[in-house]
Amino acid sequence: MIRQLVYIIVVVILLSAAWHYFFSKPHALDTSLLPEHTPDLVNGETLFWAGGCASCHAQKGSEGDARLVLVGGVELNTPFGLFRVPNISPDMQSGIGSWSTRDFINAMVNGVSPEGKHYYPAFPYPYYRIMPYTDLIDLKAFLDTLPAQASRVDGHLLRFPFNIRAGLGLWKLRYLNAATFTAKPEADIVVERGRYLVNGPGHCGACHTPRDPFGGEIEERFLAGAIELVDISGGDKGSNGSIPNITPHADGIGDWSIKDITYALESGFDPEFDSFGGSMVEVQENMAKLSAQDRLAIAAYLKSLTPLQSTAQ
Repeated sequence: MIRQLVYIIVVVILLSAAWHYFFSKPHALDTSLLPEHTPDLVNGETLFWAGGCASCHAQKGSEGDARLVLVGGVELNTPFGLFRVPNISPDMQSGIGSWSTRDFINAMVNGVSPEGKHYYPAFPYPYYRIMPYTDLIDLKAFLDTLPAQASRVDGHLLRFPFNIRAGLGLWKLRYLNAATFTAKPEADIVVERGRYLVNGPGHCGACHTPRDPFGGEIEERFLAGAIELVDISGGDKGSNGSIPNITPHADGIGDWSIKDITYALESGFDPEFDSFGGSMVEVQENMAKLSAQDRLAIAAYLKSLTPLQSTAQ
């Protein structure tokens, strides 16, 4: 009887381990899915600024051309622990210079490293994964034109159980949306361009949408504002500030016109001529490098959203 019980326990443990391994195992990109595509560097640069790559991957406080030297090292203090942003310059050893197109797209779409390890979603691949492969190829081609520079970036320091990387496979099952971006044929083309920029490369929801205790977006509160989880000032557990509501509600941007939003993204001034502050300063500086049409598209999309009362009040 005892022997049978031991056998049952062993079988249950083995089945549980196999189940966990199967569902937590990183998934590699099928090379056959990669399209034939000649990179468009102009589009790649647009996606670079829309994605705010320099905001995290350039050295903190860098300006001008130094923002194109993506040596990493910025530290993000969060309730989950300390994340250190990696080098994504074309350096062959410490950057991504040795990455193939497949490696890059697999990271951006599946959150998996060339070594087959899960990336933490502090790297916003849940948003980048909606981008068409052709856009990702363009972005990779533009990154390859930037200065290569070696740097040493230490690993993350995360709290238990978030330091168990294998658990990210289960996180992805719960929170990753499998769908890529598809324009709605009946929708306004300008609004659809804005929807793509906001939900994909711009990853606006990463800051403006509140999260549950496991770091997943609360989808029904999309862009309704959130408690600021990331602190780059050297704090211990992330900032206690708030990220504003950017839905067209009265306590969001309800009284902002499309023209107001477009101008704010270009200039950094709101309709009352107050300047942006905090992390939004760098976001606006990135958005100012987009075309006027893309800023207009972002504004039109934000004004098309369902108004939601602010989450963080």
